[in-house]
Amino acid sequence: MPDLEVRPYSTAVGAEVLGVDLSQPLDNATWAAIQDAFHKHLVLFFRDQDLTPEEQIAFSRHFGDLEDYPYVHGIDGHPELIEIVKTPDEVRNFGHDWHADMTFREQPPLGAVLYAIEIPPVGGDTLFANMYLAWETLSDGMKAMLSQVRGLHDSSDPSYHSQNFAGMSMREKEGGKRQVTAHPFSQVHPVTGRTSLMISPSYCFEIEGMTPDESRMILEHLKAHATQDIFSCRFRWKPGSVVVWDNRCLMHQALEDDLGAMFGGQGFRRVMRRATIRN
Repeated sequence: MPDLEVRPYSTAVGAEVLGVDLSQPLDNATWAAIQDAFHKHLVLFFRDQDLTPEEQIAFSRHFGDLEDYPYVHGIDGHPELIEIVKTPDEVRNFGHDWHADMTFREQPPLGAVLYAIEIPPVGGDTLFANMYLAWETLSDGMKAMLSQVRGLHDSSDPSYHSQNFAGMSMREKEGGKRQVTAHPFSQVHPVTGRTSLMISPSYCFEIEGMTPDESRMILEHLKAHATQDIFSCRFRWKPGSVVVWDNRCLMHQALEDDLGAMFGGQGFRRVMRRATIRN
């Protein structure tokens, strides 16, 4: 505990946590410091970790029970973990557009723990945006309008979530069904009591009671507002990096910046291992 340091990563969101080995059991004081930082900074970054699947699961369970990803098979022996793989000839990253995880469900996850196994020298960074600030800086008129409607969050065809990614060795999960759920545009965090904006552009394409054109105009404005640089940070992965984020008040995006693959040359390979925390 004396070695633990929480270092803010940007003025808006994120903090780097130094001086802790996540492969070891956490004592109460260390866990309390991590939990406080999680609620304050929304996403935490840990460097130079070396985690077995069992150790990643043990750390992730501090935040809550884990759940399977609905459309991708888990790794052998650990159904609560999935591998996210980008091959050198792929341009698209899994999670390539701004989103909060699985908002097409009635109860989206609390968050996730992502562990970097194989990372290119450059490229494949992840952006995070603070949805508390996105809501708090909307005009009173926009907040009043959004309080009267709900967004429709659509999973799309289940095969999209793994079949379109050649490196995902666990392909389409049998029994997966398309899910569509309506959610309010604001939500109150159960711990902090702060209100955040809920849009999730990867899944939310329409607004109840509005035409597609009307929905698009409002949703595109909200996306541009919520993902301003001043509300966000960019994390550069290294092998052994661990990131845990609060899905209830945050959006993220895996950048598509593999120019080698994009222009027909040799791109990069990226391998991550993810645990999803049940809300």
